[in-house]
Amino acid sequence: MGGPKSQWLTLSITLALASLSASTAISLYLWKRKSKPTFSNGESSKKIEQLEASLKGALAKCAAERKGRIRAQQALREALRSPNSDKLESSSYPMAPIAVVHSCFSTRNGTPRQPLLVPLAKASLIFDSARIPLPSLEGLEGYSHCWIIYVFHLNTDLDKLWKHPSQSKFKAKVRVPRLNGDRIGVFATRSPHRPCAIGLTVAKVEAIHGHKVLLSGVDLVDGTPVLDIKPYLPYCDSIQGATVPDWVKADNILAVASVNFSEGFSSSLAECWLLVEKKSHYASPDEFQSLIRQVLSWDIRSLSQRSRPHQPTLNIESDDDVEKIVDDFSRVESWREDEAFENGGELVSSLTSDVVYHLILEGLNISYRIDSDSNVLVEKATLASLRSKSR
Repeated sequence: MGGPKSQWLTLSITLALASLSASTAISLYLWKRKSKPTFSNGESSKKIEQLEASLKGALAKCAAERKGRIRAQQALREALRSPNSDKLESSSYPMAPIAVVHSCFSTRNGTPRQPLLVPLAKASLIFDSARIPLPSLEGLEGYSHCWIIYVFHLNTDLDKLWKHPSQSKFKAKVRVPRLNGDRIGVFATRSPHRPCAIGLTVAKVEAIHGHKVLLSGVDLVDGTPVLDIKPYLPYCDSIQGATVPDWVKADNILAVASVNFSEGFSSSLAECWLLVEKKSHYASPDEFQSLIRQVLSWDIRSLSQRSRPHQPTLNIESDDDVEKIVDDFSRVESWREDEAFENGGELVSSLTSDVVYHLILEGLNISYRIDSDSNVLVEKATLASLRSKSR
């Protein structure tokens, strides 16, 4: 059996011949229907018979070529599935993004861990007009929601995807926020760090304008590449009686007690809003402030940030105190490695209780504090620096 390249060449030639034969058959048929004989009845009958024979032969050839095309496609799929391929690339399916997400979430930090948790989270799905014809989106407006298949493009371990499975060293278990950092099998979670960095989410379809689909309730970071979208079908996508483990049901673990805004927050936001409103998904500062409240209603900090964010200054009086501090920092480093540590927030030192966190939304840097009782105070809004945006 030839390699995938030769199979693709065979398939392309087969499709071209099929198209040519089909066009010939249709042309002959239309000529037969529209043409008016200018000769005698005997000559007319003979010409019609010849045309019918030609049409019959062309249709038979189309059918034969269609069977050949199906066999070629089956052979190609078999070659791509073959475990005996010399190179990993030859057993990979060629896929490329068809769209990109323009989201309100400028960084991973703050992006909801699941869809629909933040109803005001808006995004635009921009399709590649060179690859996706406009009629492809016709009818999507009739659905309230759609599934989105995408790539976790900001993963810090994407380089492993190009390595042989024996060298990739993907971890079988990951730490889960709802389990306070305990490990569980990666396929029992929705962790972005997977053998194939593919994500699945659902979003509400708000409107469609040309090649742009407006969405809400998203959990997608800005710039996310999209591989496919599919309509959400309640009659088969919503499964009656479906069950989940108990740890998944514990929503209150990540919920905060309250979200409040400082006295000067509104004025700081108003100053920044004039510079970002034209590119924003939000119509007013008030709507944007509601988005902040929804995002921070859940504790978006990483496991290590939540571990000791409010530790008072420690008095080092003995070797035991030193060992305790070293152990604290060792656990932080371990978490950083296991969950690829979110870079959007400030690294928390266990030697201070005065920690300011940063959330980047719509190009604005939202600074806030959270106390030991999970009360959030949003302090001010400033324009995000280039360094912050790259995090």
